[in-house]
Amino acid sequence: MIKVRHLKKVFKTPGGDELAVLKDINCDIEKGEVISIIGPSGTGKSTFLRCLNRLEEPTSGVIEVDGMDILDRKTDISLVRRRMGMVFQNFNLFEHLTILDNVTLCPMTLLGKSREEAEQKGMELLGNVGLHEKAGCLPRELSGGQKQRAAIARCLAMEPDIILFDEPTSALDPTMVSEVLGVIRHLASRGMTMCIVSHEMQFVRDVSTRILFLNDGIVYEEGTPEQIFDNPQKPVTKAFINRIRTLECRFEDKRFDLYGLFGKIHTFCSKYGLGIKTLEKIQHITEEMLCGIMPFRGPVTLLMEYSEKTSRLCMTFIEDNAKKGILDGVDEDSLSLMLVRGMSASLTEPQNGVVSIEV
Repeated sequence: MIKVRHLKKVFKTPGGDELAVLKDINCDIEKGEVISIIGPSGTGKSTFLRCLNRLEEPTSGVIEVDGMDILDRKTDISLVRRRMGMVFQNFNLFEHLTILDNVTLCPMTLLGKSREEAEQKGMELLGNVGLHEKAGCLPRELSGGQKQRAAIARCLAMEPDIILFDEPTSALDPTMVSEVLGVIRHLASRGMTMCIVSHEMQFVRDVSTRILFLNDGIVYEEGTPEQIFDNPQKPVTKAFINRIRTLECRFEDKRFDLYGLFGKIHTFCSKYGLGIKTLEKIQHITEEMLCGIMPFRGPVTLLMEYSEKTSRLCMTFIEDNAKKGILDGVDEDSLSLMLVRGMSASLTEPQNGVVSIEV
């Protein structure tokens, strides 16, 4: 239904520099698919969505809708947009019109429907999104969730073949999110082709047929919800899905600033809500490993990774250019090693020069 090849979007910064938000996007969207677009903030998810109907003009590339090149200057983009509805973050309802008038305006002016026909269909659509009784209200009389449901009804009134959702719940109070997601789930169950930018990960997992993970201006990884959430293949995807927070410190020799390191660890733990007991355990393990166990035959790196998904923290100690294990020759009865083992959920040595400790 939609084919995207080598899509690129470059913005000019106030200083005159170029910022490539989309570098080389390639994907296909088939009829009846529900495609969710996820990724870190600032990776161009909304820009990509807006390029699909030329609300943003791509810098280069190809976008075809049913074989029609919509970037061709001869293409009537307004006709394309009638087939490709869009629901925005901030509703964009006409504040001076009733909810029913918001829904019926475009079908009458663009599709040539009579008022009677448009209103009959409009009331049906408002009923489908649970707003039949709000038809005569102005937008200011509705809650945020009700406004977004009205915006979806307005979009459906144009009888689109595909709907683009640009973070449809981001402007909502958390208590209103579920009512909007429920409407989108209903559309998905009816086979509506949809492309959704969302940070609601559980919803994305439930509703999507396929997920695109955007990073660094490209489709970094794609797959089914099971593939992306349960078995991501690339490190950035894994970090995003598990919401992994990291701290990395490198030491050239044993003459490093231990208390400066403790300060970084304290900041890391405070930032991600790790308690005082966890902080103290991490600091004790760090001191025993770096000051008591690590041989420092070369520079050493400490990598800490905290997963919000599993609430687990992993500490990895890495010795550069190691030819044998860090624990080789360390007495099992040494006080430092016994303390580290006692404070760890697990301690493994997966390869020479690496010790991994789970806290």
